[in-house]
Amino acid sequence: MLLEDSPSSLLRATLSNFSTQPDRAAVSRINDSLSTLQQSRSLRINDAETALRRLSRQLATVSSLHRDALGGHDSQDHARQIVELDTKKFRVAKQAQELEVESERLENELDRLRRKLEDLEEQGVEGDARVRREREGDDPTVLRLWLYRSLGITLEQDPAGNYNKATVSNTKKGDVHVVNIEPGKFSKHFYADYFWSTMQG
Repeated sequence: MLLEDSPSSLLRATLSNFSTQPDRAAVSRINDSLSTLQQSRSLRINDAETALRRLSRQLATVSSLHRDALGGHDSQDHARQIVELDTKKFRVAKQAQELEVESERLENELDRLRRKLEDLEEQGVEGDARVRREREGDDPTVLRLWLYRSLGITLEQDPAGNYNKATVSNTKKGDVHVVNIEPGKFSKHFYADYFWSTMQG
């Protein structure tokens, strides 16, 4: 039968075909993107702070001019300018605060992703000790079914309880193949090779 292989040999064969390098590369790209975004946010915050200081100086200059030449200016127009400058000042201050909050959020997300990467590297492909203990204590048939399912193979039982049909998924092509399992007709190695070639496409 297809499920008579040793779980340990099946796991070794499976693990030899997996690699964490693509996941680590993806996390590295995320780190680079977050770092670039953080630098961009920092530049925008600096620009906003510079604009805020410039507007503050402009407001102080206008206020001084207003005090020096109050009699020769239209008080209503000057008040309007002051209100406009105050409005710009508060708008820039609000943008700077929002950018700072967003920067902190991105830093927290980057820290979370780094911790997750460290956990994954510590656990390795087989998972942490708790997961390995639970898996080792499982029923061999359940373990084999879990292994096949993780590879994209779903086995179906007939009324007698025999696994006589398998559905093999190829995620690269999006194909699904249904295979009738006939132990007396083909060997287990034939089915294993066929399943693997179907999954790899």
